[in-house]
Amino acid sequence: MGRARRTGPGPLSLTALDHVLIAVADLEAAAREFEARYGLASVEGGHHPGWGTANRIVPLGGAYVELVAIVDEAQATHNPLGQWIGRAHPAPTALLGWVVRSDDLDPVASRLGLTPVPGSRETRDGNTLRWRLAGLEQAVAEPSLPFFIEWEEGTPFPGDIAVRHPAGAVEIASLDLTGDPDRLRSRLGDHRLPVTVSSGDPGLRSIVLAASGGETVIE
Repeated sequence: MGRARRTGPGPLSLTALDHVLIAVADLEAAAREFEARYGLASVEGGHHPGWGTANRIVPLGGAYVELVAIVDEAQATHNPLGQWIGRAHPAPTALLGWVVRSDDLDPVASRLGLTPVPGSRETRDGNTLRWRLAGLEQAVAEPSLPFFIEWEEGTPFPGDIAVRHPAGAVEIASLDLTGDPDRLRSRLGDHRLPVTVSSGDPGLRSIVLAASGGETVIE
């Protein structure tokens, strides 16, 4: 999967799977577990101002896995992401949700009746990442549905951070979802995202990773 670039004139201007969120109880412990169990290295991300959450990044080239934890419970109770993590009760980890990248978020938001909101965080090396999100509340309520992100021009993409995974070169091969296939189809329109969905309670059931040594499944 490549960086945010248009792949066709589709009505939603969707380009790629951007990242997958995994709620964790402790970021450092989760980093050690992911390296030992899956051969995936991670790097320190940063704090989300006003959200009461912080993250670590597992870079996978055109996409990434975001390990995210609550670091300020008082703040976390007042925003959708913090509330989502709190309900997941990660012990030590829980698959949370997924994010689709757009190169033009406004038509996406307009079609789906969503309001884009800006976000930012400081990185460990002093850079500022800036983005806009749409549809987070709907994804929290129905986790088989993605929310959407548009990265500000010039913002370094977290999936491109240089890191050496013990497992070698790794990419996200597919996501296995449960939910309402028609709801997901209506949300995404015509797309080529690597997802499958089967009927069931809405959720993200597994992440399939492809590496030189074969496939690994995070459940």
